[in-house]
Amino acid sequence: MDQLPNNPAILVSAVNMLLRDEEFDSLEALCYNFNRDPQQLQAYLLQNGYTYDLAQQQFKLI
Repeated sequence: MDQLPNNPAILVSAVNMLLRDEEFDSLEALCYNFNRDPQQLQAYLLQNGYTYDLAQQQFKLI
C-alpha cells in the first residue's frame, strides 16, 4: 500500500488491518510511514463516526 485511502470506512479497514497484522506497532508509527499526522487522522475519523481504542489499537464505530 503506497498511501492510505481517503474514504473513512476503507481508511478504518486499512489502518485496523495494518495494526492487527503487526506491520506497525502503533498508530503513530503507521502515520509516520504514510506521512499523516496521528491527531488529524483521529479527528477526521471521529468526525466520521469512529473512535480510536488505544488498548486494542484499533478504530471502532462510536
